Amino acid sequence: MNSDKQAILSVPTNIITGFLGVGKTTAILHLLKQKPADERWAVLVNEFGEVGIDGSLFYGTNKEDQGIYIREVPGGCMCCAAGLPMQVALNMLLARARPQRLLIEPTGLGHPKEVLDALRAEHYRSVLDLRATLTLVDARKVQIERYTDHDTFNQQLEIADVIVANKADQYQSNDFPALLEYLENKQWLNNKPVHQLSMGQLQPAWLQPPSNYDGHNHNHPITESIESSFSSNPELPPCGYLSINNQGEGLHSQGWIFKPTFIFNRNKLYEILTGINAERVKGVFITDQGVIAYNKADNVLTEIEIDDAMDSRIECIAMTNEPLNDLEQNFLSCLNH
Repeated sequence: MNSDKQAILSVPTNIITGFLGVGKTTAILHLLKQKPADERWAVLVNEFGEVGIDGSLFYGTNKEDQGIYIREVPGGCMCCAAGLPMQVALNMLLARARPQRLLIEPTGLGHPKEVLDALRAEHYRSVLDLRATLTLVDARKVQIERYTDHDTFNQQLEIADVIVANKADQYQSNDFPALLEYLENKQWLNNKPVHQLSMGQLQPAWLQPPSNYDGHNHNHPITESIESSFSSNPELPPCGYLSINNQGEGLHSQGWIFKPTFIFNRNKLYEILTGINAERVKGVFITDQGVIAYNKADNVLTEIEIDDAMDSRIECIAMTNEPLNDLEQNFLSCLNH
């Protein structure tokens, strides 16, 4: 990986996982604010949709001259297709950043056990020092069958070294006890720490090594020269925007990338985003009132002003295609001409 440089060895590495909309990106942004000023941290982000949004969110608030390096793997679980998308992105990120810490955010619909297995492969054994795996969970979801019946939701809790009940400010009195009962019934508690918090306010101390982990090494071929099949900054057609879709794990995603000269009306955009009936909406738009990041989960839409963006882009994930059908024209109607 580094023929002309000193080898990269034992990079402290944490997986931060959790189901769709639980607040993983917000939690990582909070951790990055606590990064020691003299350290380089790297973040590998995987998204279910083909349009990478999280990279734009991180880019808008963090830069490489601040010691923060970001790389995305869009388009479903990064361990699929023999794990090559993750291996290529990870190798390139490590070579560029040479970090003192690596944070990995798998997609909320990915396969966390396979991610762990890939990171414990022979090739990475001396490169990565796997520390605690943090799983964020909305405690309210353990009382909803379509979550507790979902294999990925359960895997995320099973493999966790630290469980973080995020969005605690929205809980009723019985929500957190219901989570503890669910973990106990599944025999996943095993004295592992369970924290309640809001707004993803993770503590750096929780990133320390797990006390035990019964992993299984899968030796996958590693290739550094293969490029990802999708660029996070693709060439846009003459119309000025690109539409990309994906489906899997019982969900559909539809995403758009708009050229940076498109300026959107913030008020109109907010109205349209508020009306979308989807499991998850995440986007970054260049508007007439600045660059705005949008996040919608559990029918709650939030806006955050960020410093910069390379373009405007959005990803919507829903149970069916129906809520996504008319969105393209709706977004185009928000353009300021």
